[in-house]
Amino acid sequence: MGLKLRRLAATLLSSPGANSSPASAADAHQAVARATAHHPPAAPPAAHHLDALLAFGRGSRLSASALATALTDRLRAAASGNGDAAVALKCLVLLRILLARGAFILRDQLVAALVRHPASGRNPLALAAFPLGRSFAAATWVRFSARLLELLLLLPDSSTDAADADYLIALPNPHVIAELSAYASVADAVRQAPPPSSAPQHNGLIWELIRLAEEDRVAAERNIAARVHEMGERLATLTLADAVELVCVLRQVEESTSSPADWKWAGLDEAVVGEARRLRERAEEVVLRRTEQERRLVRRGTAGSMSVRVLTGGGGCGEAVRFGSTRWSSTRR
Repeated sequence: MGLKLRRLAATLLSSPGANSSPASAADAHQAVARATAHHPPAAPPAAHHLDALLAFGRGSRLSASALATALTDRLRAAASGNGDAAVALKCLVLLRILLARGAFILRDQLVAALVRHPASGRNPLALAAFPLGRSFAAATWVRFSARLLELLLLLPDSSTDAADADYLIALPNPHVIAELSAYASVADAVRQAPPPSSAPQHNGLIWELIRLAEEDRVAAERNIAARVHEMGERLATLTLADAVELVCVLRQVEESTSSPADWKWAGLDEAVVGEARRLRERAEEVVLRRTEQERRLVRRGTAGSMSVRVLTGGGGCGEAVRFGSTRWSSTRR
């Protein structure tokens, strides 16, 4: 606790000149407004505007928090009323890039703001009912991108190589399975994205979202393959509950082989799906073995809890008979 207090005091007492980025809420809102201007509506945020936002992560925690609040405020305002799809899309593009490239302090503040907005307490990414309005294609991509970003927030910290063998070895079985499920959900969400044919050729903003989504699919595939391999090495250590959960997750991976309605979104590589299928078959055998083992334990426990009976001989003497219980009967008088 003392270390945390010292860090907080150092942040609050640091002089404004020591940080190269602005820390005020007004500066953050102004920078966000410039990066997400409505005109031109089809152009992605300019590189120099993105650099200005990244600079907020190189300052204090207050600076990063101000930017996170400004971005979520802007997204929330764009989703109100009839909905401003162009502004909302630019906010989502910026959030996706900042979460991938921003400094740790900025990513930390963005995640906190996106999980629950500091003012309303609501999730700013809950845009499944975003108004379709006149820009049907753009609004559809707002809904998809917000949902995909929600799933990306459930993934491991992007600052570490989540497919690294040393990282995976250190994780308990339930954590590896949970991460496998999270990456499978990302791959499945991208597979069910709006068809690229729905994106106007001149709309560079939507095509930037498509490019980012494809990057997310490729990264998810790589991480799925790493976790399938890791769980293949751990099958003998799985409990019944973990084995059942693994089978369910692997079925989800198997269903991500191709896009619905032939929309030309790439599914998972057949080699990855094949490995998942073979692991699922082996995991189902583990489920059967663990289930039978638990049944035997239950039968043994039931037999061990039976009450002791006394068999009476012809001469009236009681013969004590020991059953599974540890109790002995007394001689009848």
